[in-house]
Amino acid sequence: MTSEESYSSTLPKPSPMALYLCSLIIIFFISFASGDAISSDLTVKTYIIRVNDESKPSIFPTHYHWYTSEFTQSTSILHVYDTVFRGFSASITPSQASDLQKHPDVLAVFEDRRRQLHTTRSPQFVGLRNQRGLWSESDYGSEVIIGVFDTGIWPERRSFSDLNLSPVPHRWKGVCQTGVKFTPRNCNKKIIGARFFSKGHEAAGGIGFGSAINETVEFRSPRDADGHGTHTASTAAGRHVFKVSMAGYAAGIAKGVAPKARLAVYKVCWKGSGCFDSDILAAFDAAVNDGVDVISISIGGGDGISSPYYLDPIAIGAYGAVSRGVFVSSSAGNDGPNGMSVTNLAPWLTTVGAGTIDRNFPAEVVLGDGRKVDGVSLYAGPAISGKKYPLIYPGKSGVLSASLCMDNALDPNEVRGKIVICDRGSNPRVAKGLVVKKAGGVGMILSNGVSNGEGLVGDAHLIPACSVGSDEGDRIKAYASTGRGTATIVFQGTVLGVKPAPVVASFSGRGPNGMNPEILKPDLIAPGVNILAAWTDAVGPTGLDSDARRIEFNILSGTSMSCPHVSGAAALLKSAHPDWSPAAIKSAIMTTANTLNKQLQPMTDESTGNATTPYDFGAGHLNLDLAMDPGLVYDVTNQDYVSFLCAIGYGAKTIQVITRSPVACPARRKPVPENLNYPSIAVMFSTGVKKGGLRKTLVRRVRNVGDVNSVYTAKVEAPKGVTVVVKPGRLVFDEKVRELSYYVTVKIDGNNVVMGDSGAVFGSLSWVDGKHVVRSPIVVTQLDPL
Repeated sequence: MTSEESYSSTLPKPSPMALYLCSLIIIFFISFASGDAISSDLTVKTYIIRVNDESKPSIFPTHYHWYTSEFTQSTSILHVYDTVFRGFSASITPSQASDLQKHPDVLAVFEDRRRQLHTTRSPQFVGLRNQRGLWSESDYGSEVIIGVFDTGIWPERRSFSDLNLSPVPHRWKGVCQTGVKFTPRNCNKKIIGARFFSKGHEAAGGIGFGSAINETVEFRSPRDADGHGTHTASTAAGRHVFKVSMAGYAAGIAKGVAPKARLAVYKVCWKGSGCFDSDILAAFDAAVNDGVDVISISIGGGDGISSPYYLDPIAIGAYGAVSRGVFVSSSAGNDGPNGMSVTNLAPWLTTVGAGTIDRNFPAEVVLGDGRKVDGVSLYAGPAISGKKYPLIYPGKSGVLSASLCMDNALDPNEVRGKIVICDRGSNPRVAKGLVVKKAGGVGMILSNGVSNGEGLVGDAHLIPACSVGSDEGDRIKAYASTGRGTATIVFQGTVLGVKPAPVVASFSGRGPNGMNPEILKPDLIAPGVNILAAWTDAVGPTGLDSDARRIEFNILSGTSMSCPHVSGAAALLKSAHPDWSPAAIKSAIMTTANTLNKQLQPMTDESTGNATTPYDFGAGHLNLDLAMDPGLVYDVTNQDYVSFLCAIGYGAKTIQVITRSPVACPARRKPVPENLNYPSIAVMFSTGVKKGGLRKTLVRRVRNVGDVNSVYTAKVEAPKGVTVVVKPGRLVFDEKVRELSYYVTVKIDGNNVVMGDSGAVFGSLSWVDGKHVVRSPIVVTQLDPL
């Protein structure tokens, strides 16, 4: 027996509790020494980790085994990505994320972010006609599958009937995921698949602290508790539904852009709490594996700031989809009319802004002195027209919360029995009316601020209410300030044939592209104001908890509504031309877009009434009369996108974060960003360049998809103060020559060019053969890149 053994044998044996406490102390000190447990970053967050899949050791049967052995514990992993993206998302500490970033097999680590939703007559307005044209040629999109990333779907709506539809396409590999109030019967030959993604969302609620999903208002299933997803899905692909309206407004026949297209629903957004990147990326992975042809994603950053493509999971997921032949349509955001407000900037995305249609829901404020002020409203309750009530503007006190009609900001003694003027902003427009009602007011006039200008959207108010523009609002406030002002509101229902139309919606996200001005964004605009489409039965038309009304169809505005118009358009074109790539479909839509309104005048801006530019509408307004037969298309290969990423300064490892495959940028001749084979032409000169350097020559290539033997002639409308030369000036196609390149030389006259308020000048290049006009906008600007 050794001395140590002898000594220990004389000690009393510790109790199990003492051993347990000792082990805790030892673990504590080991953790303290390693710097993991006692640190300033114990907070667990969700991170998305991009790995180099070619580095996986063969000893591991799957990537999941590799991840859980090499990078993190299995309990930390939320999603494993293996199609559009190779990697995983996990709930880990910032220090663990920092360590992972240093791992040689990890390409990128970025924190999960919350995204926001960018929240009929429109098919006819964009040029679709029954039994002829694109609808007829594509059989209304019957064999095409549209994946909708949104808040889910209310499957019982008539818009989603599968009556007389052919069987589900054999290539479909998706599932009908069941859950709360969603069974296999909720899928059919129309809604052929449904999934929901919540792991990133739930992790945001706090690891170990329960779900972030409020199950008192949400369904843990693909069922839509918000309404937004049902609306966008039916806009893209709703069936013909007769005798519909929203409480009497917009009565008629409702239909989506591609009425026979199939829907695959991917619920990534949850009522009142947004959409998380990790879940969106998982949906991209699933949708491409499932076999969708088109992805519609009316989601974007809610902070007005765009991330670089390699840190933007929407851009990364969309690249993975587009590179596999899936068209991706995205919303441009609702932060207009401010410049550089457009979101979803990646060139492989089709980014859609919003315009008006020729239908409106006018209301009129009649003042006591006889003046009449035009506005809009979707109020459908008991009218107050004919009786005038005292007017009051709570904002005259100088208290911001009172001017905005925020909760508990109105004095009942002041507003009782009166029509209250509320300023737009901060809280929801319809919620202001409830504040007025609670304080005893009888009606509301909702006044735009200067930032909203004169752009108006209809709301299904719960009290008699009317929205008016900024200038008219100021006049009404001045009248109310006399202390003797009275008013009434007259609701005028639905009016068709409104002129001018389309007009660029005041809220629509505007250029220039804040990431890469060499790519014009938005790409185009489509109907996005006062759009009638199907709605959930879970909430009323306002979406407010206090709104007990239930409706089958609702009227909404936003680039969320314009995006699915282009998704449906892409489905029709894919059906008519199955061999076209996503870039070819995008080109057909852009080069045939309208820059004139229905009155054949230049499109105007709703917020100001002034003329618009490609920074507002991109290539123009969606026009499906011509898109089926565009004549020429600008196609883009995966290598073209890689060259573009090299041109904007991304290194090989950074590009691999986006493309998944290893790449090599040219060592000598760096590509030029403007040379991406895009259907629009945006040329950027640095402000520091001397006059002699204000010249650039770009290259484009076009493929003939029209008559085999065709001759196209270049027609240039050069921006003022700019010379544009196209060589060759003629493109001759035949059976052997189906694709040709041309060069565009742009030269600024430093003495005569005058950049407008937008900092750019605008023109166009059209290729004309007597039947087709293949038009590309030209934007020339002088600025220093960010």
